[in-house]
Amino acid sequence: MASCNKQEERSLFSALLAECDISEVAKEFAAERRSIRIHGHSTTIRLEKAFWDSLEIMADQDGVTVPELITRVHDHCPQIDTQNLTSCLRVMCLRASKL
Repeated sequence: MASCNKQEERSLFSALLAECDISEVAKEFAAERRSIRIHGHSTTIRLEKAFWDSLEIMADQDGVTVPELITRVHDHCPQIDTQNLTSCLRVMCLRASKL
C-alpha cells in the first residue's frame, strides 16, 4: 500500500515537472510584483503568477479586492512581519488549494 502511494506521488511530481516545459503553464512560474497599500503604507509583493491567481480567486469568493484580502492576511497571520508576508500568502494559497 505504501509503495502505491509513493508511485502516485512520483507520478504527480513527474506530471508537474513536465508542465514546466509547456510555455503556457510556464507563465504561472513567472514572478510578478504588485504594489499595494496596507493600512496606508505602500508595499511591493513579489509572487509567482500562480499564487496571484489563487489570491484573486479567494478575494473574489470573499467579495473583496486582492489588496483587501492581503491586508486581512497581514492582520491575522501570527508570524507576520515585513519579511514573511509573502511566505504567509503562499501558505494560505497552498492551504486553500487543499480545501
